[in-house]
Amino acid sequence: MSLETEQIPTEIARTIQTVERLKNQLGQWAVEEVKVHNNEVTVVVKRDSLTEAMRYLRDEEKFEMLVDATAVDYLPLQDEPRFDVVYHLLSLTHRLRLRIKVRIRSDDAWVPTVCHIYPSANPYEREIWDMFGIKIEGHPNLKRILTYDEFPGHPLRKDFPLFWQPGQPLDKPEKQFEEW
Repeated sequence: MSLETEQIPTEIARTIQTVERLKNQLGQWAVEEVKVHNNEVTVVVKRDSLTEAMRYLRDEEKFEMLVDATAVDYLPLQDEPRFDVVYHLLSLTHRLRLRIKVRIRSDDAWVPTVCHIYPSANPYEREIWDMFGIKIEGHPNLKRILTYDEFPGHPLRKDFPLFWQPGQPLDKPEKQFEEW
């Protein structure tokens, strides 16, 4: 990444230096993209490198906290990869924030767990499974967290029916209401 550090805030420049060290550690092939937007740094890593990247960031770069993990479904905007799994990290030691993303295809929707690296990931990963249907390989207790066990489908997927009611099959077309 060729950003002139004189033009950006010190925290962003320090975070970019961290990302450069991460790229050197993992190899250039493991990092797909680095973006700075609204003074936030986002690193897109390949799925195969996720656990190594997270372990490196925790142990060597002192990103002690996983603050949040979620997913994004880009179904109407792009075909594949359909999903991003997003992790927000915080370094209390260096007072830096970093966003890690993994892009995944809908026909191969899984990421490895990071619970063994960041124990706080446990409920977030369960929510990703429950809401988006993205499997978290190796998770110690991967079961639904917000919906009931028999709930059909995953409600934050963009192709989940908008007007679905409990007890209805998922393949039923949307019901049109006269007042709309």
